[in-house]
Amino acid sequence: MNAADTAWIIVATALVLFMTLPGLALFYGGLVRARNVLSVFMQCFGIACLMSVLWLAFGYSIAFGTGTTGYWGGLGHMFLSGVDASTVRDGTTLPEVLFFAFQMTFAIITPALIVGAYVERIGFGFVMTFSGLWMLLCYAPVVHWVWGGGWLGEMGLLDFAGGTVVHINAGIAALVLALLIGPRIGFGKEPMPPHNMPMTLIGAALLWAGWFGFNVGSELAADGVAGAVMINTQIAAAAAVLGWLFIESLQKGKASLLGGVSGAISGLVAITPACAVVGPMGAIILGFVASIFAYWACTSLKKAIGYDDSLDVFGIHGVAGIVGALGLAILMSPTFGGVGFDEGVSMASQFVIQAKSVGVTIVWCAIATFVLYKIVNSVVGMRVSDESERTGLDTTSHGETAYHS
Repeated sequence: MNAADTAWIIVATALVLFMTLPGLALFYGGLVRARNVLSVFMQCFGIACLMSVLWLAFGYSIAFGTGTTGYWGGLGHMFLSGVDASTVRDGTTLPEVLFFAFQMTFAIITPALIVGAYVERIGFGFVMTFSGLWMLLCYAPVVHWVWGGGWLGEMGLLDFAGGTVVHINAGIAALVLALLIGPRIGFGKEPMPPHNMPMTLIGAALLWAGWFGFNVGSELAADGVAGAVMINTQIAAAAAVLGWLFIESLQKGKASLLGGVSGAISGLVAITPACAVVGPMGAIILGFVASIFAYWACTSLKKAIGYDDSLDVFGIHGVAGIVGALGLAILMSPTFGGVGFDEGVSMASQFVIQAKSVGVTIVWCAIATFVLYKIVNSVVGMRVSDESERTGLDTTSHGETAYHS
């Protein structure tokens, strides 16, 4: 074990947890209408607690167990069986209990991201039941495929901190659920503006700061690579903000705060898989390009298809995640200041590997999400009544209100 590495990952773990509580909760909470803000807080809060227990019970073992196949980690490490404070995680200088805790924060935020697709119309029971099953049966297997010695990692997929594992996974699940659930009452007919943009800005700022734990922490060491990852993360986010505001100004004549924070998240998403293999110039290009694609997805594509992904989880996390996963194969070239390719690997062959892995993740997540939705909806019930939706979930689901006159 290395004391410096251990100390840094303890901090990084707290930063990633901070991304969900309170970062994501505030970010999403400000974007919904005032009568639903507490319901969003409760969904993020409840998911964080449930995923912590389920990750200990089964999730970590499924993702990082020593299963004999490239598809499933097995159940040998249920409840951290065989792991104690003296166990060192293979390939790291960290105690495995700390590696478990760091990865637990990823398992918390990934299903919490999906909340943005169905806010304001889904019952709390469905949220908790679906999120728990989805983490165990969709997210954890993909983690094993990519980071746990599974087949996608062996194939050569590069995903440093979660482009496929976290963002494409969550984005595709959000799109599938938005299509299955249907739009909010009044969607497209009445205005549904964010009720508190200052709250959203605070949440976005916490997410941005926490992302250094997310990306830099994924180096699992306090070293030079971690420093480079920090620079790339910051530069990509900044370039994406500028890209989003630029195209928004061209199309609408004004640059909005909502556009700025949306651009920041899209840039952070895009750089996540690529932050250790591109250089600062590649980070600028990737962030800027990702923001343009995400803007298009959140406006033109969403309008063309007509789905109600309420807070644009697919448009930002799914689309920017795909851009990042594919774009790294180009931008890791030394021409753009990247680290270059392994021996025997070309830009074209790496791009094919990335594309295959993205495709597999999309198909797996779409099928798993569809099946779990059908099962949970038939048992628990998904959508609240029209009356509850009009009244607001704060009152009807939780018996509370965020604001009093």
